[in-house]
Amino acid sequence: MEGYHKKDKIKFYHYSRGSTKEAFDWNEKSKFRSLISREQYDHIFSELNKLPKEINTLIKNTNQNLTK
Repeated sequence: MEGYHKKDKIKFYHYSRGSTKEAFDWNEKSKFRSLISREQYDHIFSELNKLPKEINTLIKNTNQNLTK
């Protein structure tokens, strides 16, 4: 994201966090509709569950480290 300003990066990270929530929803729907196995659901859930914390860390670090 070279060339973007601090506020642009943070806005992008907030959108990313929202997309993660949407992915959780689609994972639930896929399980409910029997489109994926329980093992697939668990794996996707586990990976998605890591993202909000990582995105929050990006937001925090961007706030602390960028001046623009």
